[in-house]
Amino acid sequence: MARKRGASLAEYKRQYGGRDDAAPGWDAIDARLREVYGDQEPQHWGTVIKHTLGGSDPIDGISAYECRDGNRPHLHFCTYGYTSLYYDEQSAGGEESGYGFEMTFRLASPLPPADQPVWVCNLLQNLARYVFQTGRCFGQYHWIPANGPIRAGYPTDIVGLVFVLDPALAPVDTPHGRVEFVQAFGITGGELDRIKSKSATCEQVVEGHRRDNPLLVTDLGRKDAEPGAAHDIAR
Repeated sequence: MARKRGASLAEYKRQYGGRDDAAPGWDAIDARLREVYGDQEPQHWGTVIKHTLGGSDPIDGISAYECRDGNRPHLHFCTYGYTSLYYDEQSAGGEESGYGFEMTFRLASPLPPADQPVWVCNLLQNLARYVFQTGRCFGQYHWIPANGPIRAGYPTDIVGLVFVLDPALAPVDTPHGRVEFVQAFGITGGELDRIKSKSATCEQVVEGHRRDNPLLVTDLGRKDAEPGAAHDIAR
C-alpha cells in the first residue's frame, strides 16, 4: 500500500526536523554498510564544500572498508552523493532517493593498504560528474571506456568499466526513497573491444569473471591474456 505523502512528511518532520546535522539518507547508507562490516571504522574522504553549497565535486564523501571475504583482500569503496543525504522535506517519502543509487568499487589491495588510494576517489568523482552533467545513470551491465588506464599514469591493462549491482550490499529504503548500490568493475582493452564489437555481451564478460571472482574485485595487475579475462565468454 502506498504511503500518504502528508503522513509521511509529518513523521519525517517529527523525527528529523530541527536538527542542523540531520542526514537521514547518509545514516541509512551507513546502517547498510554496518550490516556487512560491523564496527569497522572506514577510511573516509570528504569534500571541503558540499555540492549543494556550490562545491565542484558532486560526491560529498567516499568511504573505504577493508574486506577479507573470499580469496582477494580488497578495499570496498562507497560514495555518498548520488542520493538525497540531508534533511529535505521535498525528498521525504519519495520512491527513489536522488538518482536512486550510490556507486561502489572494489580494489585488490594489501590490507592495510600501503598508500592512500586517492586515485579511486578521483575516478568515482569523474563518474559522478558524467552522471550529474548528462543525467544518464549507470545500471546493471552498462559499460564505459575510460579513454586510458582507469588509474592515470599507471601501467595497467584495465581501461574500461562495467557496472553491476553490488553483490554484497542489498538496496536500502531510506526516508528519501530506495537506494541501490551499483558497483564499477574494471575490464581490459581486449574485453572492452569484445563488448564494442558485440562478440560478447557485457553480461557475458561479467559473469565469466564472477565464477572465480564473485565479489568482482578490480585488480590493476590483471592482464588481458590471463585466465579469467575471457572465460570462453563468446560461447
